[in-house]
Amino acid sequence: MRLLVHDFSGHPFQVELSRELARRGHQVTHSYCPAWVSGKGRLETEPGDSLVIEPVGPSTPIEKDRFVKRVLVEAWLGIQLLGQVRRTRADVAMLSNAQIPTLVVFALGMMLLRKPWVLWHQDVYAVAVKAFAGDKLGRGFRLVAAVFTVAERWVSRRAAAVVVIADSFVDVHREWGTADKTTVIPNWAPLDEIFPVDRTNAWSREQGLDDEKTLLYSGTLGLKHNPALLVGVARAVMDEGTPVRLVVVNEGPAEPVLRAEAERLGVPLTLLPFQPYERLSEVLGSGDVLVVLLEQSAGAFSVPSKTLSYLCAGRPILGLMPAENLASQLVAGVDGCVLPPQEGSLAAAGAWVRDVLADDEEQARLGKQARALAEREFALEGCADRFEAILAASARH
Repeated sequence: MRLLVHDFSGHPFQVELSRELARRGHQVTHSYCPAWVSGKGRLETEPGDSLVIEPVGPSTPIEKDRFVKRVLVEAWLGIQLLGQVRRTRADVAMLSNAQIPTLVVFALGMMLLRKPWVLWHQDVYAVAVKAFAGDKLGRGFRLVAAVFTVAERWVSRRAAAVVVIADSFVDVHREWGTADKTTVIPNWAPLDEIFPVDRTNAWSREQGLDDEKTLLYSGTLGLKHNPALLVGVARAVMDEGTPVRLVVVNEGPAEPVLRAEAERLGVPLTLLPFQPYERLSEVLGSGDVLVVLLEQSAGAFSVPSKTLSYLCAGRPILGLMPAENLASQLVAGVDGCVLPPQEGSLAAAGAWVRDVLADDEEQARLGKQARALAEREFALEGCADRFEAILAASARH
């Protein structure tokens, strides 16, 4: 098959899947949008690769807070993706993390081209926008949420198949009349690319972190997150009598919030931009405890992929997120700490972190459990088998 796999964000496991499909003999083009600022995966062609990696869309960062301009950029991206379909003569395309305007334009174009495509549904955007309208977004976004609901349902119906990342998504597709073509395949992280390393490593030495206990967060911080909670957890640990440094690897509007809150609470803060992907194991290995955030309003319809990377890295994990989220269940399954994402949880979070930091054997046990779960659940071959079957059936369709 000739395949186009587009992952808007450029995350690690999507390109790992594309590499595996190419290794199996398919002609695969993997595309991503370089303008979306986030941690990226291994997005360079390497010696021996039969995979073609091709960025698409603008290269200058998308201004996330300029809504009208952002919608226009995302709609234009849909047109450019259609150009990739035609240029690569793809038998079938699969889109992951694509935004609603992109999906609408792309679905319309694929109808005209009479080409099948698969929706790899990572987030239910309509639910997210509705949840944040009137709170983190203006009240006018309630209308946007209604429009997104119609649009997201429509593009789901146009797709030849839908892959969702958690069982909770199936109920939404049942309402939309698309559950009969929906398959649940949970996300994973690349086991061979993200792995446990010594707490003291080259990256930790470069950042001067060897002699300090660290709480580390690596990933995006957007509407689904409350960055102040990161500083609050560090302060709660310090209030328990344990010195700790907060390390945040992130770029974007959360930076001034983190700096101001850290100064207000007297929390030592190391704030760094996204690091090269080949150093991610060292970055995560430099955290004595790794932290995941997700707002309650995000519920079960967004699974933080950083949790999966944390598990691969084999470190103790603290999650401030909804209990019903799949990531919460994974963290709880390795004896990590999961608490509601609110200020009232900070004291309990601080006490848990204090106990973990005081016990080297417990840290080692929690880390081994995390890595063992990743090795059980993240085997690429089985995931690739299922995607290959879905893409082949869609191409025939």
